[in-house]
Amino acid sequence: MQSQDVAKRPAASPTDPVVDVEQAEAALVEHYPRLVRLAYLVLPPSLGRNRRVLTAHALVQRALPRGRASASVIPAQSTGRDVDPGYAFVRLNVVRTALEAGLPLSFRAWPKRSQLPPLLPQVRGLRLFPRSGGADELALDQRLSALSGPARAVYVLRGLEKLPDGDVRRVLAAAGVDAEETDEALSEADEAPAQYELLNSPEFDPCSLHARPTDLMRRRQHGKAALAAAAAVAVCGALLAMPGGGWGPDGAAAPAYAQNPASQAALDPGKLTRIAPTAWTVSARKDFSVWPARGDLTKDTALLRRALAVWARPGESVQVSATPGTPSGGPAGPPQLLYAGTVDNARVVILYDGLRIARYAEPKDGTKGAALDFARVDGATGSEANAVVLDRADGNVRYLAAPWVKKAAERDLQKPNAGALPMTLTDGITSPLASPAQATGACTSWNVLQLTDDTGTRLMSDLGELVPAHLTVGRPGSAHEVSGAAAQHEWAPFACSLGAMRSLGVRSVNAWQFAQQPLPDASGAAEWVCTRAETWQGGGERVLAQFRTPGGIYGAVAAKAQGVAACGVRDPHVLAGVLWKSAAGHWFLLAAGSKGTEAVSATGGVSGSARGALLAVKTKQGVQAELKGTLGDGRTITGLR
Repeated sequence: MQSQDVAKRPAASPTDPVVDVEQAEAALVEHYPRLVRLAYLVLPPSLGRNRRVLTAHALVQRALPRGRASASVIPAQSTGRDVDPGYAFVRLNVVRTALEAGLPLSFRAWPKRSQLPPLLPQVRGLRLFPRSGGADELALDQRLSALSGPARAVYVLRGLEKLPDGDVRRVLAAAGVDAEETDEALSEADEAPAQYELLNSPEFDPCSLHARPTDLMRRRQHGKAALAAAAAVAVCGALLAMPGGGWGPDGAAAPAYAQNPASQAALDPGKLTRIAPTAWTVSARKDFSVWPARGDLTKDTALLRRALAVWARPGESVQVSATPGTPSGGPAGPPQLLYAGTVDNARVVILYDGLRIARYAEPKDGTKGAALDFARVDGATGSEANAVVLDRADGNVRYLAAPWVKKAAERDLQKPNAGALPMTLTDGITSPLASPAQATGACTSWNVLQLTDDTGTRLMSDLGELVPAHLTVGRPGSAHEVSGAAAQHEWAPFACSLGAMRSLGVRSVNAWQFAQQPLPDASGAAEWVCTRAETWQGGGERVLAQFRTPGGIYGAVAAKAQGVAACGVRDPHVLAGVLWKSAAGHWFLLAAGSKGTEAVSATGGVSGSARGALLAVKTKQGVQAELKGTLGDGRTITGLR
């Protein structure tokens, strides 16, 4: 670890080039995305993705010199081109401050500016984070998080900046890392696999961001409530507050203003819809609408009233979350009660309004720290209405299963030969299951929920949302359950790719082996598998084309896309390619299309074509190509990217 007292920067020589503000600013503007990516990768992952993004931008924006400054000649890149002193100066400041940001705070010294949260840029009401990558990017991020700050800097300078070790030493020395720490950092970075091409992945691009709300919905509700209150004051002061009495205190809910009779009826615990315990046995439907009300607190009117009030107007202290595309406003009418009871150290209420599942949770000893979660479930039937997350604690998840579920078990999707471990099922509540959605570190297992009813066995995976995703396998349009040994072996190498689909509102995920390809140089045959995640909102589908060589434990993400029809029921065709190096040291462009592809061609950095659905062209490392496939009906498809 670096010490708190960072070594002073080596003194500049009179012969060193002089960098002024204009020259440094030009370099910063030209290379801004690259510099922000560099800062993001060197910053400690413990900061969290949102703060890492904002801190990376802040460090780069503060990297300009205050006036004219002397900068040592440290190569911008090992590309044979002339060194840009402005870029070298700004990059050095970025590396230095990113390393300082990872130092622990100490009472013996004033904190450095980079150790504190950035004043600017700031975004209120939003969480910003880069786009999620595949299993390879996730594994690399976990490996980088295990490295020390200087070792991360070594890895990134080698991979992103293409600097040889001699220049890396000079950069770290100029950034204040002493020689002994530099030696340790180089050795530590040597132990990480040299997957440098992944550093250019969108997973590590803090300039191409996803935005998700934090308190934005609650602020909007408060703004509307404030406007309604102001209008009420202008019309009649008597409408500012509800009459005394009512149903009692609202707990963590925001203050109640004037409400119409329909809204009041939706918040009346006495009008909640309660389904009889045996209704599902005689109903033609198999969805949430026939779930009975379960739990030991279904008659606790005060708890139910608080849950309804918080749903309608969550207070400032309530943590609100919703899957993408899920409205978080109050119910239009009295919802259906699915569960009200005590789970671990919380009181939990689960409600259903025909469109959404709403889960309210509060501590046993009060309402401070209450949480309200929403999930869209319109059209959920059968497998999609099999379970709801009841509680998360200590990395485990506990489910409330549908009344028709007879058995529950835990299965490691990566280890199909290990068998399933039975779980207890008490009044529909499962015993705790280690959740892969909350796991940290390398992906060495992926636990899924196995549910069995009269019609068969199904696998469900927790992706960090209220409703687990239904897993299937097979060609789109004829996919089937992952219940047999063959289907489980087909999913096993690609289980970790589910990590790229967390918190996207995923409804189901299908894995389909669309091609097998003989490898050049007598290297055996590789598998091409497409995993497609369907979402509740529609339009946010995520598709991954994965490539696995013989003996490979995991599949590698070769291509990905979002919001496309490829590999789905509407368009089951898919085409993808990958650069592959044989054991003999030769590089090839490999491409494969699904059944029905009659020709494949590549243009751009490499040219080639082949009849049929497979293409193998000898090439060089790092080339880029455009793929095109021709189907039997004459239609053309492009490579997934």
